Amino acid sequence: MDVGAIIFVVLLVIVMPVGILMSMVGLAGALGGLVGRDRDLDNVGDDGEPNEYLALSDANPYGG
Repeated sequence: MDVGAIIFVVLLVIVMPVGILMSMVGLAGALGGLVGRDRDLDNVGDDGEPNEYLALSDANPYGG
């Protein structure tokens, strides 16, 4: 088997999928940050105070 073919197979099987998945990490993080906080603004009452859903999402369940 040719060395070039082995390198080509390694690139196709290992390097390319990992590179594609890692390039989507930044996009997913940015999209999650933008969408998450905008949706939380819908859970604010007329007086500007967060309703129980927003307060519950920001609460720390492990805090004392």
